[in-house]
Amino acid sequence: MSRRRALVAAVAVGLGAAMPAFALADYPDKPVRLVVPYTPGGATDVIGRVIGQKLTVSLGQPVVVENRAGAAGNLGAAYVAKEKADGYTLLLGALTSHSINSVLQPAAAGFSMDKSFVPEAVVGRVPLVVAVGPSFKGKTLADFIAAAKAKSGGMNYGSSGNGSPQHLAAELFKRQAGVELVHVPYKGSSPALNDLMGGQVDVIFDTLPATQAFIKGGKLRALASATPQRVLPDVPTAAEAGLAGFEVSSMFGVLAPAGTPKPVVDKLSAALKDIMEQPEVKSALVAQGAMPAYTTPDQARVQIQAEVTRWSRVIKESGIQAD
Repeated sequence: MSRRRALVAAVAVGLGAAMPAFALADYPDKPVRLVVPYTPGGATDVIGRVIGQKLTVSLGQPVVVENRAGAAGNLGAAYVAKEKADGYTLLLGALTSHSINSVLQPAAAGFSMDKSFVPEAVVGRVPLVVAVGPSFKGKTLADFIAAAKAKSGGMNYGSSGNGSPQHLAAELFKRQAGVELVHVPYKGSSPALNDLMGGQVDVIFDTLPATQAFIKGGKLRALASATPQRVLPDVPTAAEAGLAGFEVSSMFGVLAPAGTPKPVVDKLSAALKDIMEQPEVKSALVAQGAMPAYTTPDQARVQIQAEVTRWSRVIKESGIQAD
């Protein structure tokens, strides 16, 4: 009898070990949620909906975009970090913002970029540009740097908020250009851009999607893009304008909760690779001012860690504190 019980127990253990493999092979067998940690209508949301629609086709199950906005993206990111690691809840994250938040306010953020997530892929980057208003008479980035050095107390720069990528990009610029700039934080890009056009602030370091309509309309003048290659034909890169090494973009990607099984990660990664090679997807991202991309999970992890390391240094050296 004891031998029979042992045999039954062994069979049960074997079946239990096999069941997860069958379940993984069938992934996904129900709808998948893709959480966007911002309100509908913005660039992150649009990118998420394009990715979600294409994942629906690739995976053969509905991929439902769910907006969970709040706390500068922390709310949605922390929500996904705490979900079951089974591949059915994913995050379309603004990875640069999440990296900054995880360093600047780790307790409030509720997640660690290294420990809370497994990356699926980086899918795009939104470039930043250095833009001035009509009151600035100089023509080039060198003109602006010279004017900033000549002005007692430095010029003012607007940002979309304390701890935002725009804020930290400006702090990085200050260090690399050797200038003093006074931070004027706003609640979002729109009021900051309005005050730039009105002459209340002197310069802004903001994303191409937020600024390009004003640049094309002649209400703002872009002095340089913080990119390796030009993103606007008539606007030089920072390196071309004489400030080598000033490259800042806002990175976007798909993350899953830490502990998600590798077969699920691999299947999602392969689907995203195929999606990001489709011309209509690339066009949709370019229309949002984003530069389409694809990385493997390992490459994404390296890039995310580089973001955390870079902005940790800027935060420490600049003495930036959370509100």
